[in-house]
Formats: sequence, structure tokens, C-alpha cells
Amino acid sequence: MSYPNPEIIYLKEYSSRYFPAEKIPEQLGVALFENYGNQVLVEFPSHPTGNQWRLTSQGWVGYIPLSEELHFALEPKLSLSNLFQMLDYAYRLEIHFIDDLFKCESLDDFYDRLASILGRKIMDRGRKGFHRSYVAYQDSLPYLRERVSLNNLIRAPWKVDLNCEFHEHTADIEDNQILAWTLYSIGRSGMCTSKTLGVIRNSFHELDGYVSIQPFPPNACINRVYHRLNQDYQPLHALCRFFLEQSGPSHQVGDRTMIPFLIDMDRLFELFVAEWLNHHLPEGWRVKVQERVYISAENRLYFQVDLVLVNDLTGLVSCVLDTKYKTPESPSPEDIAQVIAYAETLNCNEAILIYPTKLSHPIDEKPGHIRVRCATFDLSENLEQSGENLIQEISSWQQA
Repeated sequence: MSYPNPEIIYLKEYSSRYFPAEKIPEQLGVALFENYGNQVLVEFPSHPTGNQWRLTSQGWVGYIPLSEELHFALEPKLSLSNLFQMLDYAYRLEIHFIDDLFKCESLDDFYDRLASILGRKIMDRGRKGFHRSYVAYQDSLPYLRERVSLNNLIRAPWKVDLNCEFHEHTADIEDNQILAWTLYSIGRSGMCTSKTLGVIRNSFHELDGYVSIQPFPPNACINRVYHRLNQDYQPLHALCRFFLEQSGPSHQVGDRTMIPFLIDMDRLFELFVAEWLNHHLPEGWRVKVQERVYISAENRLYFQVDLVLVNDLTGLVSCVLDTKYKTPESPSPEDIAQVIAYAETLNCNEAILIYPTKLSHPIDEKPGHIRVRCATFDLSENLEQSGENLIQEISSWQQA
């Protein structure tokens, strides 16, 4: 990594580790608590902890460069190969498990290699020429260009310069601005090797001078319009979305800005299940993702339902699917009540809670007119087989 030999503390998902009080300087413990309290439960040395630090990873995986001397690696419970497959599906990266990524031994290594792939792909596009489009501008010019703004001319006839409205064929458009912002963010992350950082800098320089740097949220990378001239931007924006969505809150150490790499496993599980089902559901079925269901007349209140299974022939909702990235012995009353409420608002009688591993005490109950069941997309096994098992299970319930 770009920082010289930091000490790395490894934390496994939902597992606690204890460290002597002197192991972690208090100011760094405070920084971890204040900046990454959602990702790591930080319990300070005290009598209940035996005067030690107790740190517990909270369902996130990734890499936190807390300082130049101390980094945290949040490791997943599932195998890295399965995690990489989930990311490939969920973010439509279209890298399809290439050998270079399959050999990664850690998440920071995966980040580094994926960043290198993005940098090289952007340079390839730069050699062909970045996509350009006509953009409308308005500016005061000493000469006429396209069209004069008559309103401005009437209001200030004494001005010599003409307020012109014109179009310019430019590469400074969102398609390219998203690429530049992502490269800029990766370059500040402190997670790339010197070799990959060189690729990122070179690809950034390809855009520099053509494109302005401005921040973009991850959702700017989706639901974009592609056509013959910019079709090859779609996989580039998919990669950008991945990097922007996994970039946690930055923090300052000295004169450096640290940007961690953090994956919300709950969100990833939901995205992955949705994309897997969309690719593999039998003909006649489709999945709606993040369906918004309004529950007030003024449309101020609504439910955001994870997944809705729809029968294409009738257009009716067959069942509600709610993903839960946790491993309890049995579903909680709150989860059951939530999924029943979802089904009620969508006028369907079937609700399914999907977990990443088999529960000790799953349910198959009908407390009212809505049947609630538990299903499994087992992340510890072969993902393709686990997905087929899930579809078979759901199909058998739909046919019953």
C-alpha cells in the first residue's frame, strides 16, 4: 500500500477481538469510534472489558486506513471468491471473475487490482477519444456567437460585450466527469500500490484538461442513457458506481485525506439476490427491486420493499421477498411484522424472508391471511447452486 508498512488489525465479521490498552493509542480509538462507529463497535478499556479494547466488526467488510501507522481490515465470514462473485453480480461489473481478480488474497488487493482495471479501461477509451456532446452555454463575448440574449441587451444596451447563448462540442460532460471524480477518489484512498497509483494518475491525466472535477454520488452511475457513441461507458460507470458506493466517510490525518474501502454486506446481499434472480428466474416471472409502496393519501409515507416477485402473465404480485443479512436462530417478531405489512400493502398473500444461511428454527406460518416463510440463499456454498435451490424452493411454494 502507499503508506509505509502500517500495522494491520484484522477483524472478522460480527466477531469481537480484545487488545491491550496500550496496543491502540487513545486518540486513534476515538477516531475509530467517531468516524467508523457504524462499521466497528468500539468499547474502550474499562472494568467490563478487563481494561482492554474490545472491537467488533458490524456487518461491514473492507479496509480502513485509520492512520499512517494503523490500518483495520474487516474480513467477511464468507469466502473471498464468493464475495467477489456477489460484487460482480450486484454491480454488473462485467469482469466475470477474471483470473487476475480470482487470485486476490485480500480485499485491499482486490480493490487495488480492480482500480487498475478501471484505470486501464479509461486509458483505452482515451486513445479512441472520449465521448463528446453539445452543451448549451451562456457567456459575455466581444463578438457574436450563435445567438444574442435580447433580454440582456435591452436591459443593458450600453455594454459592449454581447451576452451570447451558444452550444459547444465538448468532452466536459457527465459521462467523463464521473470517470474523473472516481479516479480522483481512488487516488486519495491511500489503498493502491505504487504501480496501480501510476495507472490511476496516467488515466486521470488523460481526462485532465478536458473535464472539470466535481463530486458525484454513486446513483449518478445508474439509469443513464447509452447509445451507439457511448455504449462502452456502461461497464466503466458500473465500476465507478462500485468504487463510489464503497468509499466510506473520509477523515483527515495530518495533511492526508484518508478514504476507506467499506462494503455494507446487508446492502450487498440485497443487490446480489435481486440481480441473481433477474438473471435466472424462469420465463414468466420478474423481480422488482426497491418497490416503493405508499401508505398515506398524500403520498408522504411509504414502504420501500426489497424485492417483489411479479407474474408477467397476470401482472400481479405473487409474493414479497425481504433479504436479511443476519443469522438468528429464528426470525424476529419485528422482521415478521415488517414483511407482513409489506405484503398487506401490495395485496398479496405470500411473504418470504431470505437469509444467507439456514436458520435453526425457520418458520412457515399463517398468522392471518398472509403466509410467512423462511428461505435461504446460502453464501457459504457454491453460489450458483444456492441460487438454483432458492428458485426451486420459491417455485414449489408458488405452485402449491
